[in-house]
Amino acid sequence: MTVLITGGAGYIGSHTARLLTEMGRKVVVLDTLERGYRDAIPGIDLVVGDIADSRTVGKVCRKHHVDSVIHFAAYKAVGESMIEPLRYYKNNVAGSIALVETLLEHDVSRFVFSSSAAVYGTPDIAPVNEDAPLRPQSVYAQTKADIERFLASCDAVGLRSVSLRYFNAAGAHDSGDMGEDWTATANLVPVVMKVLFGASTSLDVFGDDYPTPDGSCVRDYVHVSDLADAHVKALDYLATGGTSMACNVGTGQGTSVKQLITMTESVTGRSLPHKIAPRRAGDPATVFADPTLIRAILGWRATRDLREIITSAYRWHDRHPDGYAR
Repeated sequence: MTVLITGGAGYIGSHTARLLTEMGRKVVVLDTLERGYRDAIPGIDLVVGDIADSRTVGKVCRKHHVDSVIHFAAYKAVGESMIEPLRYYKNNVAGSIALVETLLEHDVSRFVFSSSAAVYGTPDIAPVNEDAPLRPQSVYAQTKADIERFLASCDAVGLRSVSLRYFNAAGAHDSGDMGEDWTATANLVPVVMKVLFGASTSLDVFGDDYPTPDGSCVRDYVHVSDLADAHVKALDYLATGGTSMACNVGTGQGTSVKQLITMTESVTGRSLPHKIAPRRAGDPATVFADPTLIRAILGWRATRDLREIITSAYRWHDRHPDGYAR
């Protein structure tokens, strides 16, 4: 039987596809390649298509004997989502519903969903656990919360799911041949690398007067390979009869922007030009995970620290300054 990975040519999806194939699992990727890269998944079966295309999804399920799905295929830029809400709802919400409908028609009943800690918005406390209220503050985050609720309701029609609310994905594969293309992301680590390698002149630190130890925002950075492992453990949990759930995927440790800068300079031996910029609207001071639930239920915990995140990202960007095959 085969795992279908939607959006599997993207950043986290490609790392998950590779891990599963290295474990001897059968994998097929469905990706439009609008924001994914064929070169990210060499040697892995790829079908170029859309999750909302029931004919394509059905054909993939039949041909590859799909029995479970990991669903990454979504737009994920917060700012873009506020400008193009229809695009986000059509792809992230309507597309996901169409996907599930086709999967159920083909007796696929195990579903791992790539959600986000953005569903919490600005949490009242840190670390944040799964009992915290969902208060999404962007269209992107709202689409994630909507699909989580939709999946929970699908228990009634036989679909069991795990929604993984992960925090700040970062880093690259140990081999140095897979990573996050900085041309397609605004995440902090690749933005830092753009400055180190001269693609940007300076890093903006958005605010240094927050109520944190050094005044800069605090976040939870999770190595992408650890995230891939969380998806595998979620699949295994469902395969052994696990019930539907949502859980955080984080280290349980907060890192400030200034601490990340210091670590980057330590790892690379290079100075990182940066300047203090005004706060961004909506940025909470501190957000990091309480990972108690995922440790207890899925047996997962992060194994790589911030130094390994920076080291692996630096290696990837040094070898691939123009991303995949460019």
